[in-house]
Amino acid sequence: MAKPDPALLDPARYPFHCAIPTRFGDLDINMHVNNVALVGILEEARVRFNQASGFRGAVVGQGTNKTQAMIVSFAVEFLGQAYYLQPLDVYVAAASVGRSSFALLQLATQEGRIVCSSRAVMVCMEDNRAAALPADFGDSVSPWMLRP
Repeated sequence: MAKPDPALLDPARYPFHCAIPTRFGDLDINMHVNNVALVGILEEARVRFNQASGFRGAVVGQGTNKTQAMIVSFAVEFLGQAYYLQPLDVYVAAASVGRSSFALLQLATQEGRIVCSSRAVMVCMEDNRAAALPADFGDSVSPWMLRP
């Protein structure tokens, strides 16, 4: 698998950052944070990003259960080891917005070392079908886009 674009490995390009603690139970037999646990840490960071950015409300709206955003594609590049006790710094940015989907990029570091990067494609769904993103979604996503 190809390594990610080096420009995507710069934390300064990402408008959102959070620190996620590691847990002893995240360790593998080699005393590294397990790759599955890393995926869970990326998920936690996406949830925090969605709350901070208002993405959930922007896509789903308030009080409706008919519309939802779901991941249809998720890829991770494991680029380094992570260890117990030190938190992971996870950076998140929107990368592209289509008619019914948008992509989120993530970068995880630990003590300045790159651990992994990921790309998640989210699709707006209504009645089990892809649906157009709300008309004002483009405006709401603008401050959360990957910086040049």
